[in-house]
Amino acid sequence: MEFESLAVGDASEWHKTVTETDVVLYAGITGDFNPVHINAVAAAQSSFGSRIAHGMLTAGFISAAIANGVPGPGAIYLTQSLTFRQPVRIGDTISARVEILEINQKRRRVRLATVCRNQEGAVVLDGEAVVLVPAPAPAPASPVSSSHPTSGDT
Repeated sequence: MEFESLAVGDASEWHKTVTETDVVLYAGITGDFNPVHINAVAAAQSSFGSRIAHGMLTAGFISAAIANGVPGPGAIYLTQSLTFRQPVRIGDTISARVEILEINQKRRRVRLATVCRNQEGAVVLDGEAVVLVPAPAPAPASPVSSSHPTSGDT
């Protein structure tokens, strides 16, 4: 989507069902091996009663909604505030939604409301983000034509 066509109220969503593989891979990539995420016995004894997904894994779905929707590919995160409201469990389907709250034309920045809900519609996290929408790259210059004959010319 082109920056000039963005409007306050534009929104996009990204949907993802959280799997065992997602949680294990996220733990391996980040090094966050908190037992509440990877150890069923320890998690059962926690206040959550069972394993939960990493909060930042869920927050990452907001990035997908931004990159694949509004404002779209090329948008660069500048800030993100998050409040974690409820745990996300393996098997939950999360809908990440972003909505444009404000557009700063001069600085090419967009402020977004961000929210993730589970399959029951409960808010699991919310916050706000500011992203930069880079200007498009200039088109490559046209090749200069030559009036000099080449070896194939007669």
